[in-house]
Amino acid sequence: MSTAPLVTPEFIERLAARAAEAEQLRRLPADTVADATATGFFDLLVPARYGGMQARFPEILDPVRRMAHGCASSAWTLGFYALHNWMLALFSEQAQQEAFATRPFLAPAPLAPTGRGIACDGGVRVTGRWSWATGVMDGNWIMVGALCERTAGDPSTIYPVLALLPIQDARIEDVWHTDGMRATGSNDVVIDDAFVPSHRVVEVSEIYTGTAPGAALHDADTYRWPMVPALALLAAMPALGSAERAAEIYGERLSQRFLAYEGVMQKDKPVAAMHLGEANVRLRALRSLLADTVAEIEAIVAAGEPVERPVRGQARLAAAHIVHESRAIVADLLAVSGASAHFLDNPLQRIKRDIDVIIGHVIFDYDTSRELAGALTMGRKIPRTAMV
Repeated sequence: MSTAPLVTPEFIERLAARAAEAEQLRRLPADTVADATATGFFDLLVPARYGGMQARFPEILDPVRRMAHGCASSAWTLGFYALHNWMLALFSEQAQQEAFATRPFLAPAPLAPTGRGIACDGGVRVTGRWSWATGVMDGNWIMVGALCERTAGDPSTIYPVLALLPIQDARIEDVWHTDGMRATGSNDVVIDDAFVPSHRVVEVSEIYTGTAPGAALHDADTYRWPMVPALALLAAMPALGSAERAAEIYGERLSQRFLAYEGVMQKDKPVAAMHLGEANVRLRALRSLLADTVAEIEAIVAAGEPVERPVRGQARLAAAHIVHESRAIVADLLAVSGASAHFLDNPLQRIKRDIDVIIGHVIFDYDTSRELAGALTMGRKIPRTAMV
């Protein structure tokens, strides 16, 4: 199916028009959430049996990339809301019936296992504090990572899980005072001894491998994608879209910027054209890397085969490379755009601030991504907890 009607140029223009308001609010403006809901974007990866579009997984990537042309923070938050609908589709049928009854399903998902689950009759009791809860200000559910005891009172049986809870079980701590990605509202959340029934708990190992309960429940390759490549590639899209927009802005400024100390328009300097040409070819290379990475995983999933760890490691590395190279492109263009590019009403400085925060996400740690990809290619053992 085509995703073009979901994210129109007019939708992107409205994101751009609200970018300053979103930064000031430190969350998405209500109109942005309403607009995205009206387009049906959140339903893109929702299973057909729950009224969703059940699109192929890669169809989420291009809309999020293009949203970043308007506002990277909004693209990040809206993209993760849609991704977390996909994650819900990996849980048990009962959990999906409960949570998809709330539409749109808007759930932050801080995945770091900084919580603890204590086994009890019928489920687990979860306690902990989680950072980076993107979109929590508008959430109606929440997914959190926790280390859980398989046998009550036996720490040797601990394993990582994702737990699904109503947002009412969580307390929001207002800590999101940052210099970039401000509109994501990625505050901390605290949960104190909340009961989570077993049907709303799924093992991380099953989500990593694409063998979670939802993979068998829904007859679609979409839900057999492994989580780390899905997460990493989706999260890279706001950075790539931001770099594309920076190149557009730089090109537009060339015909408007007069270099007073040289007495020429910047567009008449050959080096200016060189900078633009270099940025565009680097962006083409990143889009090709993305397409190649997605095509490889799609082919494996379509064949009904598991996506092995070396492939997952390469996908994480591809995503990290896309983000690091996008950041470098933005930095290079900002450096040749003059001092006026640093005024707060200039979108180039906002793009730079946003992408500097994006790159701090753990999934984009370049050293770790390269190390894991290389080690898996050579067949070496990696830590059991490594994100691949």
